[in-house]
Amino acid sequence: MKMVMIEIGEHLLAIETGSDKAMGFVNENFKIILNPEGVRESLKVSIEYGYGYPFTSFDVAIQKGNGSVFYNRGDYLIEVDENYAKATIKAYNDFALKHALMNLYSAFIVHNKWGLLIHSSCIKEHEKAFIFTGHSGAGKSTVAELSSPRTILSDEATVVKVTSGDVQAFDSPFRSDTVASFSEKPLKLAGIQLLEQSSTIERVKLEKAESVMKMLDKIFYWAYDPAETQKLFSLLQQLVRVVPVYNLKFQKNDAFWEEIS
Repeated sequence: MKMVMIEIGEHLLAIETGSDKAMGFVNENFKIILNPEGVRESLKVSIEYGYGYPFTSFDVAIQKGNGSVFYNRGDYLIEVDENYAKATIKAYNDFALKHALMNLYSAFIVHNKWGLLIHSSCIKEHEKAFIFTGHSGAGKSTVAELSSPRTILSDEATVVKVTSGDVQAFDSPFRSDTVASFSEKPLKLAGIQLLEQSSTIERVKLEKAESVMKMLDKIFYWAYDPAETQKLFSLLQQLVRVVPVYNLKFQKNDAFWEEIS
């Protein structure tokens, strides 16, 4: 078995696996903490490869029993204790492992009331972070491409820490088309844009109640327990109290940044 310590957000995860392929994926895609002696992890994760079958659906089945929570998507299975301190991931391949780690980390930060994993792109501008989200095909990846040479903090899943007075976005390892530098410090989240491709450019601020409802399906989260879901709502309510949410109509060019910054 091989072990490595990785950092996501403010958390250290101890990763253990006997699979060279799984360890290669982790080393390539996550921030590795060198010389972690004496450092205590937030979550221990054991990884196995060869489980299940190729990806067919994003649907996740969830069960609770014997002090554990089980997340099953067909190409991965997560078993994690109810305190979210120790987990086992069985994955079919690298794609399955990435999504399993996203699932696990999202549940972990909601359980600990630390923050949210938001399905979005996130761009750095003037030392602040701006999130761009929407339904599938709305333009999250397009906005990331159009925002060059601005730094991309995420093009798939943004790691967001939520407190009562501040919200910060982190350099996310959960990406599809870009690679994290792991050199960016967390930045104040200055706005969230709900995307709509259009022939015009228009940015309209939403009321807080509408913002919560519009953001609810943009979170990587799979409900299984009313108490955990209440934590999610509480985090969302704190988020929209601090960060304004807008509907953004945009063209396929970078002129929308004039409306934002």
